[in-house]
Amino acid sequence: MELIKLSSKFSKDFIIDESNQCVSCGLCLPHCPTYRLLKSEADSPRGRIALMSGVARGRIPLNDRFIQHMDRCLTCRACETVCPNNVAYGHLIDKTRALIADQSKSLARRQQSSIRVVLEKLLLTRPIRLDRLRWPFYFMQKNGLLRWLLKFNQLEKNKLFRFVAQLPWVKFPYVAVADEKRAVSSVWREVYPAKGEKRGEVGLFLGCVARITDVVTLNSSIYVLNCLGYTVHVPSNQTCCGAIQQHSGALKQAVALAQQNKLAFGELNMSTIISTASGCGVQLLESEVVDGGHHQIVDINQFLVAAEGWESVEITPLPQKILVHDPCTLRNVLCGQAYPYELLSRIPGVQVMPLAGNDQCCGAAGTYFIDQSEIASMLLNDKIAAVVEGDAKYLATSNIGCSMHIANGLHEKKIDIEVLHPVTLLARQMGLEL
Repeated sequence: MELIKLSSKFSKDFIIDESNQCVSCGLCLPHCPTYRLLKSEADSPRGRIALMSGVARGRIPLNDRFIQHMDRCLTCRACETVCPNNVAYGHLIDKTRALIADQSKSLARRQQSSIRVVLEKLLLTRPIRLDRLRWPFYFMQKNGLLRWLLKFNQLEKNKLFRFVAQLPWVKFPYVAVADEKRAVSSVWREVYPAKGEKRGEVGLFLGCVARITDVVTLNSSIYVLNCLGYTVHVPSNQTCCGAIQQHSGALKQAVALAQQNKLAFGELNMSTIISTASGCGVQLLESEVVDGGHHQIVDINQFLVAAEGWESVEITPLPQKILVHDPCTLRNVLCGQAYPYELLSRIPGVQVMPLAGNDQCCGAAGTYFIDQSEIASMLLNDKIAAVVEGDAKYLATSNIGCSMHIANGLHEKKIDIEVLHPVTLLARQMGLEL
């Protein structure tokens, strides 16, 4: 599989060829979140494929109405799991969005993308800037400035600002010094040595948003891996995975990011690169950041389930019920939804249960919850209802976007349930002070 082709002509050829694989059987319809909510054929995988084919062949116009139906797709790829012809729907929608970005001059789309411009060009593609924002953001949280700004109507009405203002407390990169268990550093170390018997070496992908919003999961991963005997390498020149860029049609930027990550991890010559977010893991895998062979991208849950060294660590019992949310990327693409359950089961005393409706998307989907907030809110409400019905103290999920989206929804409804990554809960029971 080649990395990504950039020309719009190739995109059209691919769209035509791949759409021909769809036999319009409709098996995908009940699995599509937008079709379930909107009951519109044009907002189903089958309908969208027909529209994509029509535009690629020049039979229907590439207009705002067409763009709307493409934008409403969450790219959850649930349709791929039931397709008898194995239509590569995820790649189809990405190529179509690239075609839209190349050909459409829609004012509405430019306005819709203004937030993405800030996120993608100023922050996400320059993760070092996110690292520099950590201290200022921490102080804004600590002195209550973010909450205070919410008193202004214009800011309070801005979904993105309201979302940012309600993020959990900023944490700092882990320092593994002697028996020090607290995360107190302002920078990531390039190497975190294994504790005790050394069993291997791995690379850790940090991502972009997670550097400021999910440091706890990254710290927890390093801590658990070190305790089990794995040295963790964190290359400083790694960057964003490129998923948001690719799904918004910016294929050239996605390719550049993939090449930078390939260079960063290639210099390490590690056999395994670990991702803590399933969305990033899918992007790294499909953009071929590693060349295959002895190199692999592995989700942290999967790696830890198969890891050695558990007999050398002590895990404090936790007699609590834990609900597990399956991110779409973990369930539909990586097919690794069983691993979080297995990993959490290592904690003595826990009752691990699946969240009802795990086959449906939560609505986060990258920047979808910002661009398509109405649909995202409907999907989120379904998840929150399932969480409340599940009656647990913890909700574990393995993707940062899903975690922030669901946690924000629970916070707004004043529902006291902790949302965290499985590895975070495990690290806590192994002694990490978060």
